Amino acid sequence: MALSGDPVMLRSLAATLGAFSMRLIVALLILAVTLWLAKRLGRVAERALTRLPHHHQPADGTLATFVSTLVKYVVVAIGLVAVLQQLGVQATSVLAVLGAASLAIGLALQGTLGNVAAGVMILLLRPYRAGDRVELNGRQGRVSGMDLFNTKIVDYDGLTLYMPNGKVFGDMIVNISQAGRRRIELTFGVDYEDDLDLALDTMLEVARAEPRVMKTPEPWAKVTASADSAMNVTLRCWATPDDWMDTRFDLLKAIKEAFDRVGIMIPYPHQVELCRDDVRPKKPPAQPLESDAASA
Repeated sequence: MALSGDPVMLRSLAATLGAFSMRLIVALLILAVTLWLAKRLGRVAERALTRLPHHHQPADGTLATFVSTLVKYVVVAIGLVAVLQQLGVQATSVLAVLGAASLAIGLALQGTLGNVAAGVMILLLRPYRAGDRVELNGRQGRVSGMDLFNTKIVDYDGLTLYMPNGKVFGDMIVNISQAGRRRIELTFGVDYEDDLDLALDTMLEVARAEPRVMKTPEPWAKVTASADSAMNVTLRCWATPDDWMDTRFDLLKAIKEAFDRVGIMIPYPHQVELCRDDVRPKKPPAQPLESDAASA
């Protein structure tokens, strides 16, 4: 009770509380300004990247969102360090603790951090964009979205595949949509007795009549091989990636029907059975007599 009534102690305590209260108020103001500034700068960065075309293509919302989030986190981290300094915590101590924690977390989450690093590289290099048809890890489909951890594609069976960015970036990436066209190649076997020029002209006529086949480059048809029972003729033409599959299937059907109309035969594997009357079965080998076997 004597200490509580000491005027010197009370004045010291009041001064300490007053100073801490001022530092706390300033720290809260810094935190409020930091959060407002992080949100504001994040929106500015996202809006700027959304309006900025990338190689004459529409802006990518995924990259804009990623950069916006990164800006927010950087501003908040700087603001938190300023808040801790205002409260009397040394920045070097905070950075040392954060460094040790980051090392421990990094060792525990090596695979996850690898996916994040690969996601950053994919977002910066842009080997594909949302909506592109791609082949990743041997699976084909359309990119429906991506983040720092996964790339999401929808394959031709309607299945949604989530592929880790680390595996995607470490393997070959095939962007089917980037060139704007895809080649169709069809090979048919034609009977040796049929007219090869007629077969080639028929294939070219069908390809040129298909509206989804590109005019440039022009369709190409040549004799490409001689097989055991047929001469192989090949058609090559181009279509857009979106029309490639349907165009290929329709050309298969149309060329088969056109061959039937002009009398071009497509050989198929078969066996020939020969029946002869003069073929005699072989005599079985002579068996040794019992007496010969006993004497032996």
